[in-house]
Amino acid sequence: MTTIGHLINGEMTHDNSRTQDVFNPATGKAEKKVELASKATVEKAIAAAQEAYPAWRNTPAIKRARVMFKFKELLEKNADKICQLIGQEHGKISHDAAGELQRGIENVEFACGAPELLKGEHSKNVGPNIDSWSEFQPLGVVAGITPFNFPAMVPMWMFPLAIVCGNTFILKPSERDPSSTLYIASLLKEAGLPDGVMNVINGDKEAVDTLLTDQRVKAVSFVGSTPIAEYIYATASANGKRCQALGGAKNHAIVMPDADMDNAVNQLVGAAFGSSGERCMALSVAVAVGDEAGNALIEKMQQAMQNLSVGEYSNANNDFGPVITKAHQEKVVGYISSAAEQGATLVVDGRKPTVKGYENGFFVGATLIDNVTASMESYKAEIFGPVLQVIRVKTMEEAMQLINDHEYGNGTCIFTRDGEAARYFSDHIEVGMVGINVPLPVPVAYHSFGGWKRSLFGDLHAYGPDGVRFYTKRKTITQRWPSSGVREGVSFAFPS
Repeated sequence: MTTIGHLINGEMTHDNSRTQDVFNPATGKAEKKVELASKATVEKAIAAAQEAYPAWRNTPAIKRARVMFKFKELLEKNADKICQLIGQEHGKISHDAAGELQRGIENVEFACGAPELLKGEHSKNVGPNIDSWSEFQPLGVVAGITPFNFPAMVPMWMFPLAIVCGNTFILKPSERDPSSTLYIASLLKEAGLPDGVMNVINGDKEAVDTLLTDQRVKAVSFVGSTPIAEYIYATASANGKRCQALGGAKNHAIVMPDADMDNAVNQLVGAAFGSSGERCMALSVAVAVGDEAGNALIEKMQQAMQNLSVGEYSNANNDFGPVITKAHQEKVVGYISSAAEQGATLVVDGRKPTVKGYENGFFVGATLIDNVTASMESYKAEIFGPVLQVIRVKTMEEAMQLINDHEYGNGTCIFTRDGEAARYFSDHIEVGMVGINVPLPVPVAYHSFGGWKRSLFGDLHAYGPDGVRFYTKRKTITQRWPSSGVREGVSFAFPS
């Protein structure tokens, strides 16, 4: 059985430490093992990053960007292999994995603009013969901790931008599906990145805590569940680090009576069930305004769901694959059962799907639940599975209040033909990413990704312009050259 190690200082490293099984979620079998790094191994990676930092910091931005240009080329060249590794360990269908990789590549493309992104500001004669300018300098060694659901894309939200800004990087990917992340990182060396600038540590809480407490690590980026995000943010901040910690979600879509219902249904099917609902931007709640809209939505959703196919990643005819673990499968099924027990209507039951040839896989079929209320456990929780819940309300104001009252504020959407309603919604909804007839409003690479309320801990969003600011610190220089031989008198006031 293959054992997956770590990438430290440009070399694959094994430390004979604790290991954990890596499952193929479609077969339910452990096909690999991953090493869980000890504190000493993490410290070795930090030391390598620290040693590489001075030379990389002083490398011109255009030369750092050229590495990213080459890296982009290698990602595209090896796309099939990357998608295969994602499918084997996450279960994501090949076309979905290709989409994930493409969104990651777009962040690499943005990072290629480093010389422009890192330009400072200059002012001449801010005082008598005094000039002032700002610079954006790197932080040093920075770390990223990433989730299982996007093993390619989310790491590329972080390290390409961090690296072109002049930092060195330590990535702790999910131990559930580490191979694609590790392979992607290894391509950086082929692209010309100096050893030690990018390091990958596989591990669990021991590795995370080492990164959070080591004083050589200056900043931490995280994507995962809200309880962990809160812990990461609190611990990193207590240890003097800059931190952005992106947490959970419960994304609502308001379906207005005037919506193009066929279009809304098509969009909801993909947004709710794509990637088995294991997306922090998945639309897991549809809020129907009025019974007419609710009845039409349920009827058309039932029809649209009849032909959905759940199965193994390599069959591109499948719409979505298994969930990540047996425990998570049981958890999702438990939430479906609890909704039915608490009075909701189970319209389409996906608890026991039949997947021929993969009977032991961690599959959950597409599930539709009607008449859900805000008091139900299934509504309060982030299910993170292929489950769409429908709540019926009488007015748009009631729908918006439902969203604004929820502890999460990651993404939301409204389906409507009414421009005034859409404008009011986007202006007053307390959510960080808003779609208008767009079900998954994930910002493109040159904007920034982040939610509100308990979906984000920290001030700056991920990637894009906020990412540049997160991975750099501003320095302002004020300069004056007095005339030769002219001695100035004492001044107790600011020069002006």
